[in-house]
Amino acid sequence: MELREYIRILRTGWVLIVVMALLGVASAAVFSILSKPQFKASAQVFVSTQSGGTVQDLVQGNTFTQQRVKTYAGLVTTPIVLLPVISNLHLSVTADELAKTVTASAPLDTTLIEISATSPDPVKAADTANGISESLTNVVQNIESTGSQTAQVKLTRVKEADVPATPVTPNVPINVALGLFVGLALGVGAAVLRHTLDNRVRSERDVAAISPAPILGGITYDPKAPKRPLIVQDDPRSARAEAFRTLRTNLQFVDAAGGARSFVITSSIESEGKSSTASNLAIALDNAGHKVIVVDADLRRPKLAQYMGLEGAVGLTDLLIGRADMEDAVQEWGRGRLHVLPAGSVPPNPSELLGSAAMHSLVRRLENEFDYVLFDAPPVLPVTDAAVLSKTAGGAILVVAAGKTHRSQLGATVTALENVGARLYGFVLSMLPVQGPHAYGYQSYGYGPVYAQDEITTGKDSRQMNHRRVRGLAG
Repeated sequence: MELREYIRILRTGWVLIVVMALLGVASAAVFSILSKPQFKASAQVFVSTQSGGTVQDLVQGNTFTQQRVKTYAGLVTTPIVLLPVISNLHLSVTADELAKTVTASAPLDTTLIEISATSPDPVKAADTANGISESLTNVVQNIESTGSQTAQVKLTRVKEADVPATPVTPNVPINVALGLFVGLALGVGAAVLRHTLDNRVRSERDVAAISPAPILGGITYDPKAPKRPLIVQDDPRSARAEAFRTLRTNLQFVDAAGGARSFVITSSIESEGKSSTASNLAIALDNAGHKVIVVDADLRRPKLAQYMGLEGAVGLTDLLIGRADMEDAVQEWGRGRLHVLPAGSVPPNPSELLGSAAMHSLVRRLENEFDYVLFDAPPVLPVTDAAVLSKTAGGAILVVAAGKTHRSQLGATVTALENVGARLYGFVLSMLPVQGPHAYGYQSYGYGPVYAQDEITTGKDSRQMNHRRVRGLAG
């Protein structure tokens, strides 16, 4: 991944990273509070040898002493040194247990041995360090003495261990800093892992990785959308309304050389915003002066009549089975250039009706009479209705809910449309976030009056529009 991708991941998962960092700091603080303080005391022993007065004897003696220092430092944790200390101080531990609390080091190029002892009791730590230094002196004296000859090596305690005033552990600042570092590392790792495992579509880049079809528009998430689905009519100056007008503009340039255009508005799964997209796009096209009809082809869960505030008892189903005529089913909406064909009665065989010769004939008739024909169709994956209808009509426009639709689902939808030979005009990203790394840009701009060609009646008048049956359509 590129650096930009990592930055986007960090921006997306900043909450998780902060939470993990705080948990790391909290865990380190709790550990420091619950840990038993440990005190450390140190004593120093000087190692010397007896040598002649010549320079050569002094050099040889110094080299011999430095070699001996490393050996004597290793003796500090052996039972021969520790057992006398345990006996003298009346410690209730074994030599091995005491050895774990004792360290001995020899600074480079010196003949000093530093002996340190750690204990929860500061007095015991000092006594142990002093006792070990004295025991080491005696042990070395006994080992180096041979027969009647005195030892050539002499150990002298040059620094007694003092009782420490402050504990060496826990070191609260270091523990907190380490907890913060570990928490940040875990948070970043979790954010990257979540991004890797996340299969949902979140941006245009995710869609482009699945299909070369263009992104025709992006609609931001609006929690009030269920209460005002026709945002282009109810709040024409809003950012979402402008997004639908942008979708309208982009749609006008799709296959500009063609004649009458029919589009199936569908999605991969349910609740991605296809019905609101179809209805608002139809209103936006109507406001631009086009003759438009929007057809509720979702014969399983029709919503268009409810959104548009129309009576949906008679509609597409009745036309296909010959129970109603066009002028009885199609209704005018608004100023008379936008027409709506509700779904009508819910049939037992929606797929068969949408793939029938009657439906094919109806699509050709609508294309001849209207500038734009929009079909609000069911999702592609649960049923085959949309795929069948997309083949009959000009093609499909896929609505993709950001953060909800999985990439595998979108890929399966594109494949399903390709398998039936349907044309995919492009995608509309819905439910885009207004903040964060995947935020959509419309909300960042301010708008004045709506465009001149969008003569929209708002407020009280919008609720008193005359919706009437169509008379005099071409037979």
